[in-house]
Formats: sequence, structure tokens, C-alpha cells
Amino acid sequence: MTTNAGVVAVARAFWGASWPQRWHDFWRGQIGEWIITRGLRIVMLLIAAVLAARFVNWVAQRVTKQLDIGFAESDALVRSEATKHRQAVASVISWVSIVIIAIVVIMQIGDVLQFSVGGLIAPATVLGAALGFGAQQLVKDLLAGLFIIAERQYGFGDLVKLTIQGSTTDATGTVENVTLRVTKLRSPDGEVFTVPNGQIVKSVNLSKDWARAVVDIPVSTSADLNRVNEVLHQECEHARDNAALGELLLDAPTVMGVERIEIDTVTLRLVARTLPGKQVEAGRQLRVLVIRALARAGIVTAAEARVAVVDDPAVQQG
Repeated sequence: MTTNAGVVAVARAFWGASWPQRWHDFWRGQIGEWIITRGLRIVMLLIAAVLAARFVNWVAQRVTKQLDIGFAESDALVRSEATKHRQAVASVISWVSIVIIAIVVIMQIGDVLQFSVGGLIAPATVLGAALGFGAQQLVKDLLAGLFIIAERQYGFGDLVKLTIQGSTTDATGTVENVTLRVTKLRSPDGEVFTVPNGQIVKSVNLSKDWARAVVDIPVSTSADLNRVNEVLHQECEHARDNAALGELLLDAPTVMGVERIEIDTVTLRLVARTLPGKQVEAGRQLRVLVIRALARAGIVTAAEARVAVVDDPAVQQG
């Protein structure tokens, strides 16, 4: 009863006092002292961590923006390998910096709260063993991503084909982001693939230094192959004179000759070295030039031959 009476007396004295006195007593008490000595330090550490993380992201975005502006203002049609590598490294450095900032702040907060490290040894051992088994894939992803960036296997803007472990189909697309853990691809259909780096069995870079456009031209077996070869060689010699196609080609296309013989068609192949990642566009424009040249020379392609056979009145009557 005496204790309860004392508590009631203290409470009455506190609430009966004026507001300035209550405010003074609060900050002189244990809670107020903890807020002043430790709480403010924790708040300042959290604010500093947020500001540092935002500054790192701002710097990374500035670097990426400068690289994009430099590429847009240049005369190059594709990004250089150095630019791709710098953009990937900037992304990784920003991610690693934020992780380091978080770890340092957590350690500082633990020091402010005066956590006993000795008491955490046993739980940390058990937790470390559990994470060691559960985080094997994460460690594998990080190591694989480190080697991808260090070896410059591919970078931002590259056209790649990735063979994924346990998947029956390859992931093909343009690299939009490379971190230590994942690679993000944008497929031709607009889909975004997020592939863990540790699950990549094989990577094929389709836009490394240069690419090759392969164009197959099927013609009817009734066509004069000597004349077809002559027309194709003439078009290959003047292909770089074309304003749109000339910017994509590194050298003149080459006629490889007959690639395939079928019952009613003979397929001839052209190959051309192009700028990295531009082989599809160059192949399309090269096909247009070749088809127009064959049409001017009076040479019927296989597709036109099939249409003529279908439209032949004799065939329809039969």
C-alpha cells in the first residue's frame, strides 16, 4: 500500500505541475536522456545513410546520363565497348556502395545501442551456417556477375543469347541492365527477362566488335545461275554506295555461292560484316537491293515462280 501511495503521489505531483516543469522533468528523466544521448545519434545515422545512398544513386544516374548524351551526340551508330563496360561498372559500384553504407550504419547503430558482441557469437554461428546453405545460389550469382563484368562478356546495349541452366529455350534480347546478381534482357517482343547470373551456362554476344548478316536468295532452277551470280556480284560491289546500307556495313558483301539445291529452287548465300547489333537491319536492306536488282535483270525468284505457277490458267484447268 505504501508503494502504491508513493506512485500515486508522484503521478499527482507530475500532472499537477505546470507544463514547463513537466517538459523539464521529461528531458531530465531516463527516456529523455536516452533520446538525447542515443536516439538523436541513431536518427542522424539513418538520415546520413539515406542521404549517402541518394547521393550514390544520383552520381550513378549522372554517369549513365553523360554516357547516353555522349553516345547520342557522337556519329557512332552503336555504343563502343568501353562505354558499355563503364555503364555496367557504374551500376555495380552504386549497388555495392549502398550495401556498404547499410552495413556501416547498422554497425554504428549497434555500437550506439551497446550491443554485446560476445552474446551474439552463438546465434551468429547458427545463422551463418543456415545462410551458408541457403545463400549458395546468391553467392554463385554474385561471383558469376563479377566475372561477367570483369571479363567484359557483354554490357549495356549488347544483343545477346543466354543459355539458362534447366531451361529448354535460350533467352535472346538486348541487355538493359547488368548487376552482380542478375542480367535484364529486353526481347524483340518487348518482354523483359531477368536472368540470375549464376544460372547462365553460356552467353553468346551477337554484337561484340562486329556482326555478320547472312542473306539467302532462293531462285528458280530455270534461272541462269551465271547471270544471277553476275547480278549479285554487281550489287555487292555497289552496296556501300547506298546511303542507308553503307553506314551499317564494314566492308562489301561477299557472294558465297550455291548454299542449297531443292527440287524447284536453288539458294545462293550472301554474307556481310556489319556494325555490332546491326546485322538484322543490314540483312533486310540487302535483301531489298538484291530482289530489286534481280527484278530489273528479269530473273524470277523462287517465290515469284510459285505464284506464276498457281496463276497459270493451264494449271488451274488441270
